[in-house]
Amino acid sequence: MRTARRASNVEVPSFLRQLAKETEKMVTFFFKGGPRERDAGEDRDADGEDGEDAAPSPYLDRPVLEKVVAEGGCGRGTSYAVASMQGWRSSMEDAHTCLPALKAPLAAWSYYAVFDGHAGSSVAQYCSRNLLDHILASGALREEEDPEEVKEGVGSAFLALDSHMHQLTRRDDWERSGSTAAAILVSPRHLYFINCGDSRTLLCRDGAVAFYTEDHKPCNPRERERIQNAGGSVTLQRVNGSLAVSRALGDFTFKEVAWRPQTEQLVSPEPEVYEMERSADRDEFLILACDGVWDAIGNEELCAFVRSRLLVCEDLREICCQVLDLCLYKGSLDNMSIILVCFPGAPQLSQKALQEEAALEKQIDLTVGEIIALIRSRNEDPDLLYVIKFLTAEKLEGLPPGGGVISKRDCIIAAYQKHILAEKSQEPMDVVQEEPEKESSSSE
Repeated sequence: MRTARRASNVEVPSFLRQLAKETEKMVTFFFKGGPRERDAGEDRDADGEDGEDAAPSPYLDRPVLEKVVAEGGCGRGTSYAVASMQGWRSSMEDAHTCLPALKAPLAAWSYYAVFDGHAGSSVAQYCSRNLLDHILASGALREEEDPEEVKEGVGSAFLALDSHMHQLTRRDDWERSGSTAAAILVSPRHLYFINCGDSRTLLCRDGAVAFYTEDHKPCNPRERERIQNAGGSVTLQRVNGSLAVSRALGDFTFKEVAWRPQTEQLVSPEPEVYEMERSADRDEFLILACDGVWDAIGNEELCAFVRSRLLVCEDLREICCQVLDLCLYKGSLDNMSIILVCFPGAPQLSQKALQEEAALEKQIDLTVGEIIALIRSRNEDPDLLYVIKFLTAEKLEGLPPGGGVISKRDCIIAAYQKHILAEKSQEPMDVVQEEPEKESSSSE
């Protein structure tokens, strides 16, 4: 497995740096739909009251764009990549696990998982290190698999892990954090989709979404019923007006009714597990992502976008990074993590698609130049925000499905810089010429 950190490496000329600084925030707000309004109850303290001692804002003035990426494979024609980004959040609370091959005798099995922490990262980090061990300890994963046993084993592993963490929290005084979990076990014959919370997984088969997990939200009828039976309420689509998910690992302040089973508490650690038979010829790829991704893009949109990128890019890490950037500029304010697992049936590089992508980028370059020339003809200075707004209104042919013009932001900025540089190079230099000294006439 190879890991790396990535950040934007576009070279910006010195005379454009100030312009970039001035327009960066406006461009971000444009894509976000304007300044963010505070959610009800967002700045409340743990007791739900506002006050001088309320916690600091969970959001930054500027997003952290650096990404942590990794890639790997299992030697059976399957490869994966993962990328995560802190974004607008004041801290990074996501975690993930990628194991393309388990230890013998389960070397033909794979395990991938994302964990979206909240109110801290302790639970998410602990789950990323220990959930699989609890699943293996159940004894349900065997070479001769029984899907029903696997599903029961996964369910019991979640409950065992949550109970163990509850003890650790009391003993070691952990922070009051929790985490969603979305995982996939890949066996030689089946795919097991595991979900607890509002992270999500999906399967692309035959070029379309064939399956996706459903989010556990407090407003869902079944979840609401359990919450109310446990003595709680759903207010502002949150458990007791506070927690936005109805199932999670951790969150032990919502699991304090000693006489109620784990699965009947205000917040349940019980996962939903689904199995599907694999299809070597039809299965293309899997996506696992936290809600920071899904809040900004739908299942079909993301599936279409990833398929279109696989036709023009072999680097799965780059595709994951493009998804995170797309979601950021679509308005996501959360931490973001995504895992992309490609099977042998995934789309491959296409010369036709590469030519179409090149033609699109050429058209963007020409259009940006025309917009800048139009602005100059009005004796106005070209503005990056205006250029992007203009392109958003244009009906450009061949934009990535599910991505639109926002997904070509880097191309737009590169074209903008190119044309501004060209203008600068054509500007006449101001040359100050000294007047020749006049010869003094001497009279004798």
